[in-house]
Amino acid sequence: MRKRTIRIISGLGGAAAILAVTPHTAFAQELPTTQDYLNNLWVFIAGVLVFFMQAGFALVEAGLTRAKNVVNIFAKNMADAIVGVLAFFASGYALAFGGGGGWFSGTDSFFLEGNNLAEIPSGGLSVATTFFFQAVFAATAVTIASGAMAERTKFSAYLIFSTIMCAFIYPIVVHWTWGGGLIAKINIGDAVYSDFAGSGIVHMTGGIAAFMGALFLGPRIGKYDENGNARAIPGHNIPFAILGVFILWVGWFGFNPGSELLADEFVSTVAVNTMLAAAAGGLATTITIWLKAGKPDLAMIGNGVLAGLVAITAPVGAVTALMAVVIGFIGGIIVVFSVFFFDKIKIDDPVGAVSVHGVCGAWGLLSIGLFSTYDDAFLGREDAGLFYGGGFEQLAVQGLMLLIILVWVGLTTAAVFAGLKYTVGLRVTAEEEIEGLDVLEHGLSGYAADLAHLS
Repeated sequence: MRKRTIRIISGLGGAAAILAVTPHTAFAQELPTTQDYLNNLWVFIAGVLVFFMQAGFALVEAGLTRAKNVVNIFAKNMADAIVGVLAFFASGYALAFGGGGGWFSGTDSFFLEGNNLAEIPSGGLSVATTFFFQAVFAATAVTIASGAMAERTKFSAYLIFSTIMCAFIYPIVVHWTWGGGLIAKINIGDAVYSDFAGSGIVHMTGGIAAFMGALFLGPRIGKYDENGNARAIPGHNIPFAILGVFILWVGWFGFNPGSELLADEFVSTVAVNTMLAAAAGGLATTITIWLKAGKPDLAMIGNGVLAGLVAITAPVGAVTALMAVVIGFIGGIIVVFSVFFFDKIKIDDPVGAVSVHGVCGAWGLLSIGLFSTYDDAFLGREDAGLFYGGGFEQLAVQGLMLLIILVWVGLTTAAVFAGLKYTVGLRVTAEEEIEGLDVLEHGLSGYAADLAHLS
């Protein structure tokens, strides 16, 4: 496995240095090497890029919704950063990476207690670096749901959901996978799970939560006519949305390459696959929506770029550049039909979050079982994909992982939204929704009065 091999080599280098300089302390704790410091610095920088994705999500969601709710959109994204990070600090990190069994973790590391944050182990990352990188991933997972719940959710209820998501629901998924728990212990033949940077762990988790939120909220007023046909509710600022897409695209160069967890030669390879899949997703959506609707809808094309990014996030370290294009292209087609499908069944998702992150996240997970040819440090073997002679075993493991995450996140978020709906309330009143959430929920408007017509 690539990461493990490099860390062993790095560790051996550190040991050699110690033996050469201090022969009487040959068995003392190994000191971090220059490579260890570089690894920690790169993962920190990648985490900063991922954190910047919050701005991208905020702009996409604000741009694709109405002017009267723009403050509320930004407030929820700010809340995800504030509440999400603190909730992950309080219990999320412990549940994900603390001591414990295959089902549940969390026997230590609550509030990061008992950890030396600054210590860099030879061949590894410090607790501070790991927490920073994982915390911004947690904030990303919950922010995905924000867009699907836009324009009709109580801010207080959303804060509770965001806290529970980052403190408990998402960390359990991480523990079962990257934390070495339930899913990581499953094998079918020679096949074990793989999800390099989180198509399933992060994006599908957020997409499932988004679906459940939209389901419990119901559609916005005016979204469907008397015959049940979906009406378009145009976003108020498409430049916002497309700028947000570009910011997310940049942030993804931290999301995927940062998940290498090393400053090595494979970082750029992962970045290339990420870039190619995004471009292929955007092209596929352009063609698909142009043929289907007669116009190259720019908002949908932006979602196509994001679909390609989400799809490649899991297989990015296991596939060739050409297959990255194929995976992204298929994601760009899937997202168009998925958006129309959810509109048809009356799941009102103003920004397409369920389709982009949930459906395309699932596609990314499954694509590993079809196209993987390299060992990405999870697979443990070459040519695991069906189309490379690996058989159906890898596809079966990926499908099982998908189902486990679907059941866990679906049931837990349903319980949270049901509890909120029948206690503090999940949705604002009809009068508040019609007037807009900005002034009533936050006491201020996002725009001057002369722009009120945009609502």
